[in-house]
Amino acid sequence: MTASTVAFFTADDYRARMERAARAAAGAGLAGLLVAPGPDLVWLTGYTPPAVTERLTLLVLAPGQDPVLVVPALEAPDARQAAGAPALTLRDWTDGKDPYAATAALLDARGRFGVSDNAWALHLLALQQAVPGSSYASLTEALPMLRAVKDAAELELMTAAGAAADAAFEEIREVPFAGRRESEVAADLDRLLRRHGHEQVDFTIVASGPNGADPHHEAGDRVIDRGDMVVLDFGGLKDGYGSDTSRTVHVGEPTDEERRVHDVVRAAQEAGFRAVRPGAACQDVDRAARAVIADAGYGEYFIHRTGHGIGVTTHEPPYMIEGEERPLVPGMCFSVEPGVYLPGRFGVRIEDIVTVTEDGGRRLNTTTRELVIVE
Repeated sequence: MTASTVAFFTADDYRARMERAARAAAGAGLAGLLVAPGPDLVWLTGYTPPAVTERLTLLVLAPGQDPVLVVPALEAPDARQAAGAPALTLRDWTDGKDPYAATAALLDARGRFGVSDNAWALHLLALQQAVPGSSYASLTEALPMLRAVKDAAELELMTAAGAAADAAFEEIREVPFAGRRESEVAADLDRLLRRHGHEQVDFTIVASGPNGADPHHEAGDRVIDRGDMVVLDFGGLKDGYGSDTSRTVHVGEPTDEERRVHDVVRAAQEAGFRAVRPGAACQDVDRAARAVIADAGYGEYFIHRTGHGIGVTTHEPPYMIEGEERPLVPGMCFSVEPGVYLPGRFGVRIEDIVTVTEDGGRRLNTTTRELVIVE
């Protein structure tokens, strides 16, 4: 999430998020939350520090207390400009002072706190020393669903990000593939995502031929040839919210086997999407997609979970995986992306971002899931 996101949310929006987070912390048996710079801090306050440094910046949320943002004095003017600043108290500290002692005064001396996952060990260990009776849990472990359910404004931004990624795909399918390096096509994807409004590109996977059997292949120097299946997986942030889509294209006419595998994955992706409904378990989406691939004889070649949550980051809870019994709730957004990966030969993945509605699911990616032929 970047400064451009500020325009979409008001101080009241951030106040409501912080209040909800404090209530969730109490419900989880926590004395409060300690939120360092990163996506959680931006989502809760609208504030992104001008630089990530060793100086302590920390949002302290506790039930029944006003939110407090501890910031270095030299960055306090920027913090006061954040959209959520009117909903919290700023407490600044100057170099030469002990920020941990100042923060310790805000904490329950024997409390257990949820800490954002990207907090520096340097800061957490210093706080532990300043408040020796305290204990900590990662925010993802303690409150994995904190950001999972999107409100109407967030869903609008997610929908726009998905549409921008779709527009990039419609253009990339028209560029030449044969005779070009994977890295060149990946650069085209990066450029197209930015042209359609992405301020941040997180990944542009272009995996051709045998490289397609590696789900997280890094686009390299391999020259794409006629006859190659090519997995395209790309996304990033537009106005602070994520896109992530995968389509598999073929350079020239595919073989019968390549078409068959693609049809299996397409049917699996459809089955996963059809399993999305309020109250269904996350693992139900995985099971539905996986069953189609297993029944077709390719079960051992589907080697990753069916999906992951997405929002202000491109990968976050919830996860569509066996053993995740958490129920789906309207407003959740996640990928449905089954795949088949045949080592040394080729791979196929088809991915849409889906949001849970009141009576089912809605795709945020609408480009064709048929096998696209490129040149």
